This record gives sequence, structure tokens and C-alpha cells, in this order.
Amino acid sequence: MHEILFLKALLAGLAIAAPVGPVGVLCVHRTVMERRTHGIVSGLGAAVADALYGCIAAFGLAALSDILLAHKTEMQFIGGLFLIGIGARTFLRPNAAPPTESPPLRAQGLLSDFFSTFFLTLINPITILAFAGIFVALGVFIDDSGSLVDPLLVVLGVFLGSCIWWLGIAMGAGLLRGKLGLVHLKWMNRISGGLILSFGVLALVDLLL
Repeated sequence: MHEILFLKALLAGLAIAAPVGPVGVLCVHRTVMERRTHGIVSGLGAAVADALYGCIAAFGLAALSDILLAHKTEMQFIGGLFLIGIGARTFLRPNAAPPTESPPLRAQGLLSDFFSTFFLTLINPITILAFAGIFVALGVFIDDSGSLVDPLLVVLGVFLGSCIWWLGIAMGAGLLRGKLGLVHLKWMNRISGGLILSFGVLALVDLLL
């Protein structure tokens, strides 16, 4: 039974991570422009946030869920502004030489990659409702015996499912590294920045509507 529960939670993690959004665009962009490690760390930030929301759903923390949902408007506003800032920075990024060699890893850059995607994923409290719906659809039911095994397995499954998705995205995007010229990189910045900017603008427009 534990194995089946874990596999269902794994599928839930994949289902939450899979929809295309700003985090996916960031993961691909950072992988191509810098190196696979930056893309993987960016995805890891999103996976940790998914695991936290999965934890809220798995442990039935209704009070915390209600608090987050009650502040959905404020969180969406902050998230929209954050996306617009990242999008503009990406759009205006100066052209660099084609990444034929991997630049040296810097802890500060990796931390920035991790926390930016962690924050973007965390400021979407609707993810709690998404997890609740997916748990019901997949039949992820936790025993009321008081044991911590089942909810911990669910959280671990969600985390690993999300990690698998982001690892696949980073590895796939990494195939483009070194194969793009200056013109391609310029358009990569423009398209990625434009998409992220659009996500931010749409988040703010949604609030007005």
C-alpha cells in the first residue's frame, strides 16, 4: 500500500510541475545561457515549494491553507511585479558570446536561481487547491491512524516527481548549449523575457478583472 501511495504522490508532483509557466521559461533560459546546473537548481527551488504545498495538503493543515488563500490577492500582486522585473531584466540582458564553454559556478548565482523560482512557486497559494484536486483524482488518501509514514511518503513523492520533471527540462534544454549563435541568443533573451513579462502583466490584469 505504501508503494502505491508513493507512486500516486510522484504522479501528483509531475502533474503540478508540468504545466508551462514562468518557472519553466526561466529553467530553460538559464540552462541555455549559463549551464545545466543553473537550470537544475532553478527547478529544485520550484520542487521544494511544491513539496511545502504538498505537505500542507498531505498533513491537512487547513488553518495554514486558509491563511494563504486569504492573502491570495496580495501574493499575486507581489508575484506579478516580481515577474515583470525578472522579465524586463531578461529581455534587456546584453548579448554574450555563444556558450561553448561552461562558465564557472558561483554560489551566489545558484542561490539566486534557487530562491527566485522557490519564491515564484510559493506565492501561488492556489497550488494547495490544485494538490487537493489531484490527490482526489489520483486517489491519494492518507490513513487516519496517526502514523507519519503516509503523509511523509506523499511529500517525498511530490518532491521527487517535481524534481524528475525539472531535471528532464534542464537536461533537454542543455542539448541546445553551444549550438546557438549570437543572433539566436539575442532572440532567446527577447522571447524568454517577453514571455516572463507577459505572465507578470497577466497576473496583475487578473487582479483588476
